[in-house]
Amino acid sequence: MTNIVEQFEDLLSNGAVVTGATLAERATSYWDASPTMAKALLRPDSTEQLSDIMRICHEHGQSVVVQGGLTGTVEGALSTADDIIISFERMNKIESVDEMDGVAVIQAGAILQTVQEQLADQEFLFPLDFGARGSATIGGATATNAGGLNVLRYGMMRNLILGLEVVLADGTVISSMNQMLKNNTGYDLKQLFVGSEGTLGIVTRVVVRLFPLTTSRQTAMLALESFDAVVRVLQTLRAGLAGTLSAYEVMWNNYYSAMTDEGAHTPPLSRDYPLYVLAEAEGTDATADQERFQNLLEQGFDSGDIVDAVLPKSGTERDALWVIREEFEAVLPAYLYDVSLPIKAMSTYVERLETGLAAWREDASGAVFGHIADGNLHIFVRPHDDGAHHQKCDEIVYGCLEGLSGSISAEHGIGIEKKRWLNNSRSTQELQLMRGLKGLLDPKNLLNPGKIID
Repeated sequence: MTNIVEQFEDLLSNGAVVTGATLAERATSYWDASPTMAKALLRPDSTEQLSDIMRICHEHGQSVVVQGGLTGTVEGALSTADDIIISFERMNKIESVDEMDGVAVIQAGAILQTVQEQLADQEFLFPLDFGARGSATIGGATATNAGGLNVLRYGMMRNLILGLEVVLADGTVISSMNQMLKNNTGYDLKQLFVGSEGTLGIVTRVVVRLFPLTTSRQTAMLALESFDAVVRVLQTLRAGLAGTLSAYEVMWNNYYSAMTDEGAHTPPLSRDYPLYVLAEAEGTDATADQERFQNLLEQGFDSGDIVDAVLPKSGTERDALWVIREEFEAVLPAYLYDVSLPIKAMSTYVERLETGLAAWREDASGAVFGHIADGNLHIFVRPHDDGAHHQKCDEIVYGCLEGLSGSISAEHGIGIEKKRWLNNSRSTQELQLMRGLKGLLDPKNLLNPGKIID
């Protein structure tokens, strides 16, 4: 046993240091069932304990990887046998809710779905939402600037954060727990850490904005014949719903067909249409909201943009629609990509992608879907071939962005997997500034080393 692990055992309570066979029982991630590798996994129960841990790590030059729900897709929380893992399993509470100002203080290890449900019991909405809600943590969502289904209306995690607390590489605690929407007092330091993937500091607590709980929800799955029709319907719903449109998810036929194939999910609409949209609006007046929503859909039918539709009559029927969009196991194994680009360029991009994959090999295909209203497309590329063709697929997927003002990552981050492609989306000057910030805040390169930049 190494000396540093013994120091951690002296510092932390019984069961807070996980090593050996017990650690190996933990999977590397949602995507990788191989045993977790590390010197030890530590489970602090307070910011003060984490600060002490980091002082020891700084003294010994010990690298640290922070892990949340382990559902990330870019190997951003991957550890090695030489690392110490920090887990916030014991720091998982909503500390306070200010009902007057509509803010909550939440510990980094709190599970997103638990947060949503507990706040809903108090008539508040925390709008961040995505498929991994049952395992993703608030700290992880902050470190990766998570997006998801409601970005169109509420923005990404960055837009929901008022303040946060972080522990730096040397153990220094930066407590910037601002609870005001307006606070122009110099540099907005919290934004340094949001989306930094644990490379600049370790988020321990977050102050988030809350919203009134919506009481009505209107949902529809639509079939459309062209991407131009998808855009026109989006514009109609945006203009007509007065800011209540919360989701506008588009699925190309290749994704919808795979998800509704035999043995997968029951198709609510014919599988022959080129494009499908899952639209949802949330409000507080069920009767008026429903009438407005249905009137706008009728406009889409009258114009010919919408050619078929299904509207759920119950929560169970709604869930049956959303499961087609969210549960993507039917298209696995595949290489998963997450790109962003202007809406006007999306159709061109998908055409380029299909052409590029077909030119590579006959059996290659890309299943495409996304939150297009915020410029985000997700792509599953097959065949997977146990990872043998990953680099080639990268070249095709990212190469098709050329000249379209796109980004190699919309919401999943960079981690290890996208690091070599980062200069496709960031200038030399931007990368130099990133390295400068890393060198200033973590001169020993202890925090999540090898992720984002070297």
